[in-house]
Amino acid sequence: MRTEFTPGQTSDYLGFDLVMADNLPEPKVLLADRGYDADRIRKTMDKRDILTQIPMRKTRKMRVGVDHRLYRLRNMVERCFNKLKNARRVATRYDKTAESFMGFIDITSIRLWLRHLST
Repeated sequence: MRTEFTPGQTSDYLGFDLVMADNLPEPKVLLADRGYDADRIRKTMDKRDILTQIPMRKTRKMRVGVDHRLYRLRNMVERCFNKLKNARRVATRYDKTAESFMGFIDITSIRLWLRHLST
């Protein structure tokens, strides 16, 4: 997993290159929300032979379909973010530096993982 911080007013797809430029294992499928619906992202993923499952924006002229059964898997990621945001410090971002904020996200993630292992 890779995380990058962008300013709050930045559009989602502008941070896409930061995350996908890493030397992580090549994904087989990209599940993303409407914020990542850009022709540039779709072309980049097609060149890398990665299946994209991104719902269309309402303003898109060229219609693109989505496999809804596969797209439902994205719900697991959304639930993970929801659980992370239950930690008030993560939801409100009290920390001034990105390093301390990421450190607390790591601590919260470890706490969630340990809770998951104990059940």
